Formats: sequence, C-alpha cells, structure tokens
Amino acid sequence: MPPRVPPQATALTPTRVPATALRQRLAELRGPSVAPLPLDARALAALAANPGCKRRALLDGAGVNKAALATALGSPSGFGQSQFAFMRGNAFEARVKADGGTELMRLLYERMGAGAGPGCEPPVAGETHVPDLAAAGPEGRAARTALALREATAAGVWTLLDHPMLALEVAGSPAYLEPDAVVVHPDGHWTVVEIKSFPMIDDSADAAKVGAAARQAAVYVLALERVAAKVAGARVGHSVLLVCPKDFSNLPAASVVDVRKQRSVTRRQLERLTRIEDLAAALPEGTTFDVDRPAEELAAAVEAVEAAYAPECLAACELAFHCRAKARAVGAVEALGRSVRGELGGLTTIGEVLAAAEGTAGDPADPAVAALRRAAALRAEALAGAPTGAEVRC
Repeated sequence: MPPRVPPQATALTPTRVPATALRQRLAELRGPSVAPLPLDARALAALAANPGCKRRALLDGAGVNKAALATALGSPSGFGQSQFAFMRGNAFEARVKADGGTELMRLLYERMGAGAGPGCEPPVAGETHVPDLAAAGPEGRAARTALALREATAAGVWTLLDHPMLALEVAGSPAYLEPDAVVVHPDGHWTVVEIKSFPMIDDSADAAKVGAAARQAAVYVLALERVAAKVAGARVGHSVLLVCPKDFSNLPAASVVDVRKQRSVTRRQLERLTRIEDLAAALPEGTTFDVDRPAEELAAAVEAVEAAYAPECLAACELAFHCRAKARAVGAVEALGRSVRGELGGLTTIGEVLAAAEGTAGDPADPAVAALRRAAALRAEALAGAPTGAEVRC
C-alpha cells in the first residue's frame, strides 16, 4: 500500500506564505530600513470604498508611504490635513476629554441616556474609570486594550478608554486602529466615540464630513466586534457618538450616528480584497517601491500592480494624481466616474465610446452602443436646428 499523503500536502489545500516570509517580502517592497506606515481607519474606509484597487491594497498592506511615492513619481498630492487643522483638532479633543472625560460622559449620557443600556445610572463626575492602556508596540497595546475591555465589562462600571488600540485583519495582513475613545457602559454595552474638529451648526454638520466620519467609525465597530466575541456579556453598539465644536465656538456638541449600513458595506468590501500575499507573489522579481530608486523604475513598479482609478480617489488617495494622468493618457472611461463606467458596459476607452456613437464601431444590439447612437443623433438634430450666432439674443 502506498504511503498516505498528509492533508497539508494535497494539491487542493491552499498554501499560505508564512508570516515571517510575508513580512520579509513586504519589507523588500518598502525598501531597506524603511519603517512601515501603519494603516488607520481613514485609509481602511477609503480602501473599502474601492476594493477593486489592488495597487492601494498592496501599498497600504506593505506600509508604503504613498505621499513620498507620489512625489518621487512627479505627481505630488496635496491630500492630507494641514498642521493648523491637526493642532486645532488635538486641542479640541483634549478639551472634550479633560477632567477624566467628565464632559464627554455627560454628552454621551445626554444623547444616548439609558437607551443603550437599561438600568444604567448616569456617570458621576470624576468617578469614570480611565484605565492605563500603555504597552510596548501596537500588538502589546491591542492586548492591553482587550484586557481593559474585558475587565470593564466584568466590573460593570462606566469606563472610558482613551485612544485604545484595536486589531483588524485586512487582506490577510493585520491592521492596528486607534479610535478617539471607546466607552464601556455598566451593562456591557460598548460605544465608539469619534471627535472631529468640523463644526456642528444648529445641531447639524456637513453631510459629507459626517458620512466620512461614519465610515471611519464603522471600521472601529468591526474591530471592536472581534474583541467582544470573546468577552462574556459584551456587545458593540452600532450607534456611535460624534462630538464636534458647537456652532463657531470651541464648546463640544454631540450627536448619535447610526453606522449599521456603513458597517455592513465596509465588512463586505474588506472581505472582497485580494490577499496581500497573493498580490506580492504576482509581482516581478526585484520589484520595490523604495523612493530612493530612479523614477522610471518606480513608475514600472507601480504600473505592475493593477489600479482602479475613479475621481473619488482625489479626496482619499495620495497617488490619485498619478493614476488620473495614466487613466487619461490611455483614454480610460474610469476617469469620467464610476457611474459612467457602469453605464458603458464593455466600452472601456473614450475612443471606443466616440466610435460607437458615430456608428463606426460597436455592436448595434449592445444597449450601451444603441443609447450612444441615439444620444449622438439627438445632439446632431439639436445642433442642426440651433439658431446662428447672429440670431442668438442675450
């Protein structure tokens, strides 16, 4: 009888790159002695909004500094927060959390009350437990945060975790996230707190900014749920507390934001991401994104990874200007927006679209081609019936 082949050796069993080998490969992609740039919730939310972009998934997973890479490619981006806004945000956050988080806890109970936890008494000023979350490295801080959450849930007291560290696996690579705060209610309910520096005028803030904050908070909720699954009696709230300056003052105001939709979308999109190890394995040997290499070599390395550019990338990715220039150079319809790309079906370049509209290319049975030709005919008819310049009146 032939020897039995162990299960791990069968061809049907997926192989995974050992963690040490993967870390070594990602370090080679970054370049020698280059520290990885950690993933944050803002980057994860942007990545989840565009899961088809393998380029961003690989660069973020490897910890490549995309801003430095864009500059080295000759397409610097102004993406990011100004130093003034950063300092103002830090000052506002410090005010909200002053005195052991007294004002923050008051706002939370005022907005959520006991609805998040029946029977919860209001937090008493100065008596909220604020555990020390200091530890060595992100892994140590994440472990210390998990322990603090478990202890707070078991103790049944109001607890404020200031800048906890949470872990979330993204495309097979761990990402460490740091929310502004997490509050543990006496009944074991956990609430994410987001503190932003944009104003809340008459109890209403800019919808686009609130939406971005909700997507970011949804990432924290997903990471918290991983911890809560191992803690008896714990449950993560899908409503987060958003704290902003009131009107044009520096006084804090708060509102409750439901992130159930953003959480579901983010979870689904993150699950669609191709694993980092698979993306790295598909690269040519010797590929690196070290910004000290020649621009031509860097450009070839970047182009070796498939991108999925859309105009929305301009507000979320440091490489957006580079990707936009490349998309325009080849006439890709993605440069016109995701909605336009979806309507055009199999027509992938602007040249193909124009040829289809003119009737020199494309299948007439294709709904997109038929719609383009109808639109071209209507345009020609309108131009033919338009008055001459002399007849136009202002």
